[in-house]
Amino acid sequence: MVGLLLAGSCCLIYNIATVAFVNNGWTLNNQISTEKILASSWWVLKSVLFEELIFRGALLYIAIKRLGMLKACLLSAVCFGIYHWFSYNAFSNVAQMIIIFFMTAIAGLMFACSFAKTNSLYLPIGLHFGWNFVSTVVFSNGPFGTQLFTKINNEQPHGVLSLLFFLFQVFALPAFTFWYLRRLSKRQNPFPDKMQFPPA
Repeated sequence: MVGLLLAGSCCLIYNIATVAFVNNGWTLNNQISTEKILASSWWVLKSVLFEELIFRGALLYIAIKRLGMLKACLLSAVCFGIYHWFSYNAFSNVAQMIIIFFMTAIAGLMFACSFAKTNSLYLPIGLHFGWNFVSTVVFSNGPFGTQLFTKINNEQPHGVLSLLFFLFQVFALPAFTFWYLRRLSKRQNPFPDKMQFPPA
């Protein structure tokens, strides 16, 4: 629930802010159906579970035992960033590849640290699903086209404002997540410095 709330709130703030300072806004899609929302939500959940089980549930679990927590989390983040070159089919544009890698590798590091610090997939799944659901199903930023809300026009922020929103999109959720993990660790001290896994 913490992951869902953190990620959903950050994504909500980001999408509202991107139209608040320009001549634009969000409008409710009156044509949306419950079936379409459920189908889109199910697709988002499946994609999140697939990515988390592969990159955190399998690869990261093995890497932590062999490389230690820090190197394993960095490796998982790099792999997550490279994977999104394929999922976005971005190989024809070097600038786009760099941006995609930068954004998704930072998110991947956040998910990896969430798994490593809690020894559980619950937090990374909550974070991942919370952001993807709000972005894709609520604000129509995904492969399904118009979902619950859609922008009134194509007007977008430019210049410094655009850069600030981009930086918020990339860094806000990881910052809140690392703050939460540190606070949780100090308050309850539930996690050892190094994860202890049973022998293979």
